[in-house]
Amino acid sequence: MPAPHALILGGTAEAQALATALTTTGTRVTTSLAGRVATPRTPPGELRIGGFGGAEGLARWMREHHVTALLDATHPFAHRISENAVKAAQNTGTPLIALRRPGWTPTPADHWHSVHTLAEAAALLPTLGQRIFLTTGRLGLSAFAPQDGADPLQDLWFLIRSVETPDPPTPRHYQLLLARGPFTLEGERDLLRAHRIDVLVTKDSGGPATAAKLTAARELGLPVVVVRRPDPPAGVRTAPDVQTVLALLSPAAADTYP
Repeated sequence: MPAPHALILGGTAEAQALATALTTTGTRVTTSLAGRVATPRTPPGELRIGGFGGAEGLARWMREHHVTALLDATHPFAHRISENAVKAAQNTGTPLIALRRPGWTPTPADHWHSVHTLAEAAALLPTLGQRIFLTTGRLGLSAFAPQDGADPLQDLWFLIRSVETPDPPTPRHYQLLLARGPFTLEGERDLLRAHRIDVLVTKDSGGPATAAKLTAARELGLPVVVVRRPDPPAGVRTAPDVQTVLALLSPAAADTYP
């Protein structure tokens, strides 16, 4: 009998860990990356880069490569590929598990402003401060670009941190910081102070790799605008960590995971 073949829709640290764990169980593992990052971390097993051509293309690839489990370990905000995964799993009768790290939770000492979209975040900024630390990634920065000369966004200054250089349109006044997490609390604290940041903007990505900025903002008493993550597709089994995914696939594999 051929070995089970797991297709991981990746791009996160959890996807990397999942590929590492599954390759030790004798499972054939293919990780698919969207190709938006020029120098991605290479997971163990087979690697595929680029889109599938929607849900139909994904389903076709799964049939051709005899995929026995589809594992959605994409970023919590990558809703389009997650929706395509649901359709492809239904069309092929393949089990689907979504690995979603828990979101961040504010403490009583935090000053969070929760919004649904980047546009809502941008509209809120002029009421909160003038020097913005923008950590929402390189996509969607057009929401923070002023629309005309009367737009209050034109008077704000942004420190934009991203793994890759963003495409225009971008904010009018900004400095670009190319960096990839994880980040330390000391480093985040020094960054906020050095650039005299008075507002932090982030997506609720969850996980420890980029959470230090929230602690640093709390210590400095800064307001934080948090873009809520979209709800996962209905009816999909979700898991908060790698071990839970392994337990759903094979209890014996989960027992060996550290």
